[in-house]
Amino acid sequence: MLSHSIEMLQIRVEQLSLELEAEKLRLFSVLAQSLLALLMAAAALGMLSLCALLLTPETWRWLTALALGLLYLALACLYWRRARRQLSMAGGAFAGTVAELGRDRGALEP
Repeated sequence: MLSHSIEMLQIRVEQLSLELEAEKLRLFSVLAQSLLALLMAAAALGMLSLCALLLTPETWRWLTALALGLLYLALACLYWRRARRQLSMAGGAFAGTVAELGRDRGALEP
């Protein structure tokens, strides 16, 4: 019984380390992709904003700049919320390990 319990504990620790590694890779991937998207979006927005401001008559440029700034602020808030929701949506970092430990506890109870 003791050897079986030790073997079960070893399997759970290995599973925990695998889930930790997977979570680390997922977070790094999200951060890298977010940074690249941010850089590309900043370059595109800069060029498009400059183009829109140059095409606008001089008397309306301040209003165009204000409208573009408010639009960018609203979009930034929207995507910030979506990124936070995506990170919290995974169901917990160690959901598989917690579920397995719960099943082990249920199997060991009389």
